[in-house]
Amino acid sequence: MATLSSIGIGSGLDAEAIVTQLVALERRPIQQLQTEAGKIDARLSSFGRIQSALDTLRTAARSLTDTSTWRAAGATSSDAGAVGVTVSSGTSPGSYAVQVNALAAAQMNAASAVASSTTAIGEGTLTIDIGRWSDDLSGFTPKAGSTQVQITIGPGEDTLDKIRDKINNTSGLGVRASIVNDASGSRLVLQSRETGAENGFRIQVTDDDGDDTDNAGLSRLAYDPAGGAAVSTRSQAGRNAQATINGLAVESATNSLSNVIDGVSLTLGKVTSGTVDVTVSRDTASMRKSIDGFVSAYNDLVKLVRDQTKYDAGSKNAGTLQGDRTAIGILSQVRNVLGSSSSASSVFGRAADIGLQIQTDGTLKLSSTKLDEGFGKLEELQKFFAASTD
Repeated sequence: MATLSSIGIGSGLDAEAIVTQLVALERRPIQQLQTEAGKIDARLSSFGRIQSALDTLRTAARSLTDTSTWRAAGATSSDAGAVGVTVSSGTSPGSYAVQVNALAAAQMNAASAVASSTTAIGEGTLTIDIGRWSDDLSGFTPKAGSTQVQITIGPGEDTLDKIRDKINNTSGLGVRASIVNDASGSRLVLQSRETGAENGFRIQVTDDDGDDTDNAGLSRLAYDPAGGAAVSTRSQAGRNAQATINGLAVESATNSLSNVIDGVSLTLGKVTSGTVDVTVSRDTASMRKSIDGFVSAYNDLVKLVRDQTKYDAGSKNAGTLQGDRTAIGILSQVRNVLGSSSSASSVFGRAADIGLQIQTDGTLKLSSTKLDEGFGKLEELQKFFAASTD
């Protein structure tokens, strides 16, 4: 019967080494493929970073072609505490002298004091209207579109705290209530929810004690001077804000003047003895920010492509895309675009004319002096960046 024998036994051959080498030879194509796959992955990663940098540059460039970038406006106030100012994009430059003669206020009434907030004062009905009082309080004109509201104060509801809650929980009522405690006791204080002369209020009372004008029962909350029932005290009248702008008198129910000057909103903070200077101008700082953003995005792209395509003779290390024509071509194209001329503006024909200078390393440097000169001719600067040409 035949017997099996090992290749290495008695032959003097290193069978294990032979097998290992054979396996290594078999794996070499796989390893080569894995190496090539790693290189391809690295190149794809590099191109992905370049694509991201290009997207950032495209976004920055589009910002410079956006009309709103060049219509940005800003405003300053010589006393922001008295007159605050905000402007919308496209607002025309201008100067305004603003004097604040009165601030808008809400009507406020306080009833006579009782022992505490849980003291019962009496039952009845409150009828509340929103509107304007005449200067001498002889007449009251309900506000257009407002609705008279009646609130019934029944048994167990006639303490100050419960009357307060019932008033505050009544929807659509232009008055809110609170309780103030002082040396005399507790008082129910009523205040208009909105400022302005037309947002004052009248309170008529039908008192279950039979007397609607005395300082007792629910009548202590009444306020109707024109009807002979001014029982509660009006500590503050509802009034409009009053100001002059370049000598023109203006008035508003609130301390915000948003419809007086196109694109300009003024916020009145205090009465002034003189005028506050408000200046509206083009917001060149935000325009400069957009240009800086473009320069930064351009330089980031240039540095990235140079880093990926470079060859360091000293270390003999090559970038992932060293010698790659596509990557080099991208860099060449963006340089050519920036170095080309345009006839969109009659003043600025090249990027260098407005201070965008290409350095020896291919990056951009912005000359503040030239750009400031460009801002002096803003319409032409806008044409250079934003005009659409072939």
